[in-house]
Amino acid sequence: MQILEADGDLPASFQGSGCVATVGVFDGVHLGHFHVLREVVGRAKKSGMHAVMVTFDDHPKSVLIGRAPATVTSLEHRLLLFRRAGIDATLVLRFTPELRELSAQDFTHKYLLDGLGLRELVFGFDSKFGKNRSGNPESLRPLSEALGFAITEVPPLKLHGRAISSTFIREAVQLGDLENAALMLGRPISVLGTVVPGDQRGRELGFPTANLDLHHVLHPPHGVYAGLVRLPGSTKPELLPAVINIGIRPTFEGRAEKVEVHLIDFDGDLYGQDLEVYFLQSIREEATFENAVALGAQIQADLADARGILAVADQNWRIPGEFLPIEGSRAGDLRPGTR
Repeated sequence: MQILEADGDLPASFQGSGCVATVGVFDGVHLGHFHVLREVVGRAKKSGMHAVMVTFDDHPKSVLIGRAPATVTSLEHRLLLFRRAGIDATLVLRFTPELRELSAQDFTHKYLLDGLGLRELVFGFDSKFGKNRSGNPESLRPLSEALGFAITEVPPLKLHGRAISSTFIREAVQLGDLENAALMLGRPISVLGTVVPGDQRGRELGFPTANLDLHHVLHPPHGVYAGLVRLPGSTKPELLPAVINIGIRPTFEGRAEKVEVHLIDFDGDLYGQDLEVYFLQSIREEATFENAVALGAQIQADLADARGILAVADQNWRIPGEFLPIEGSRAGDLRPGTR
């Protein structure tokens, strides 16, 4: 997948073949977003055009109201998921005060028509762009008819009667509701982070961990989890079993929050690599132990619990799915527009 920047030279081939595009943050790249991306990719392939995503490097609310919500996925993680969905190119725009003042019509002209050779614009549920979020299928219909590009609307994907949204997923992640977050995402809650040097506490206890510098701040509550890890830079497609600890490590009077990943039965150097970590199930909450020996015994128990959980993971998740990195077996219960 090509990563395009607004101030760079956009490929001339786009103007020649044209593109099917959609616009939005797509934070979380949840099932509703994948429903839209699938439409973009399918229509582009059918017409021999490029499938293009237009997104923003930061959440627009950081400019619109002066603060942005904690994001479900970082930009790097979103780009990874866009690529997996089959998107050919993503145009990443910096959401500036100047961009905020650009009308939907001018935005469409500048970035979509002149920049990318737009032939069809796909709107997801409640999708809007341009000044005052005025760009929607109704307001842009006259422009599409005048300039000859199509507009397609994709119905919302609903769960328990309400449309799947990044806001609901944020709430579920913060509450530690892994099950409902996974249902809406179409995959377990996941984070992307870079492995950085730690203080070797895990190694001293006999359980070496990869310490993650997360690319964003939103993650499940403090505690111990069974999970799976993907190495994005690896040529190997498999997911590695892991035990994940999030917290301040109160046994050692820690104060700084850390995310530590112990890859089960793994031996290798991970420093500097990006890990994509999926949280499958909570094992226990964070706790304080009398000493390192007691903590070591608890880690042994955590590891045994994780092995049991991960042994049956393939009964709950198809790994990998056709469009999703991990596709939930219950995702098929969701239907566009159903209540």
